[in-house]
Amino acid sequence: MAWLVLGIAVITEIVWALSLKWAGTQATVLASAVPITLSFVNMGLLALAMRGLPAGTAYAVWTGLGAVGVAVLGVVLFGEKLNPVQMGFLGLIIVGVVGTKVFATA
Repeated sequence: MAWLVLGIAVITEIVWALSLKWAGTQATVLASAVPITLSFVNMGLLALAMRGLPAGTAYAVWTGLGAVGVAVLGVVLFGEKLNPVQMGFLGLIIVGVVGTKVFATA
C-alpha cells in the first residue's frame, strides 16, 4: 500500500511543479491557490508513504520520478527543450529509481 501511496504522491508532485509554471503565467487567486493546495496534499501523501517505506527510499523515488515527469511534461506542455545528454541523464534517474524499488526491503 505504501508504494501505491508513493506513486500517487509522485503524480501529485509532477502536477504541483507544473502548476507552479502555470501559476507564473497567470495573475489570479486560483493560479496561486492551486500550487499551494497541491503542496499540502503532496507532502501529506509523501509522509503517509513514509509510514511504510524507509524515508530515503521514498524520498529518492519521489524526487527522481518527479524530476523526470516534470522534465518530460515540460517538453509536451510548454515546448521546453531537452537535448540527448539530458535525456540520457533522465534515463539514469529512472534506472536508479528502478534499482531502488527492486532492492527495497519494504
